[in-house]
Amino acid sequence: MISLRYHIVSITAVFLALAVGVVLGSTAISGRLLSGLSNEKNTLGQQVSDLQTERNALNAKLAEADRFAGSVGPLAVKDRLTDRTVVIVTTADARPTDRDALTQLLKAAGATVTGELQLTDAFTDPNKADQLRDLVARLQPAGTQLPTASDPGTRAGGLLGTLLLLNKDNQPQASADEAASALAGLANSGFVRATQGVKAAQLAVVLTGGSATGDAAGDRAATVARFATQLDRSGAGTVLAGADGAASGTGAIGVVRADTASTSVLSTVDNIDSAAGRVVTVLALREQLEGRSGRYGVAGNAEAPSPAA
Repeated sequence: MISLRYHIVSITAVFLALAVGVVLGSTAISGRLLSGLSNEKNTLGQQVSDLQTERNALNAKLAEADRFAGSVGPLAVKDRLTDRTVVIVTTADARPTDRDALTQLLKAAGATVTGELQLTDAFTDPNKADQLRDLVARLQPAGTQLPTASDPGTRAGGLLGTLLLLNKDNQPQASADEAASALAGLANSGFVRATQGVKAAQLAVVLTGGSATGDAAGDRAATVARFATQLDRSGAGTVLAGADGAASGTGAIGVVRADTASTSVLSTVDNIDSAAGRVVTVLALREQLEGRSGRYGVAGNAEAPSPAA
């Protein structure tokens, strides 16, 4: 007769066998799975290594090309801006190294740099737009008119165009005292910083960084874009030049290139952080003197790497 103890032992043996089978089966499956993952990891690791090698090779070629552009740059721009004057306007995020290198190239082209004006963070701050508009209206020299547009970038461009650029007859649009007083007013309010003795010039370069970041990035980029466009309308020509990212949707160059009214007058260069981009900036200034404009650089919304010969 089969006892209860026999049934318990039999059932226990069945479950024990099932548990052992599950453990052995999962171990085999895990081994195959781990082996597959290990192979895939090795493959991906090799692909990463290959891509890094390719990237390093491309970076080396780019660096060599930039060194070449730097060495031939002065020859490429020689006499392009002889007896011309240029004022440099920088935004708060513009790199000093780009400014200094561009200044040297402008001199190699025969131009005289009349000074630098830096736009501070406050200049593009949407929270200070009303203050900037009101101040611009109070500082406008007598006998001159501001643009009818109400945005702070255009209004400030109208004022600073009067102060920093010569008219079509190569004459100042404001007296020395008026210019000094207006620039002092903007500086005392924290909107600009100017080098001592900055003088009006025929041409202007607005030098900016990459894409705007943080809160209201689009508004900040739009202020710089509209400022540069209005500055162009105030003198013989202006080029807006920026670093990598400036041609994006949150970059000042990207805002300009999305507006046909702006691109019809203002030239843009999106790779000022390279020797080639600085050469193109000088060539674009020369093109501005001839009444032409263009979108130059390496971004997808550029029309060509440089002006046509």
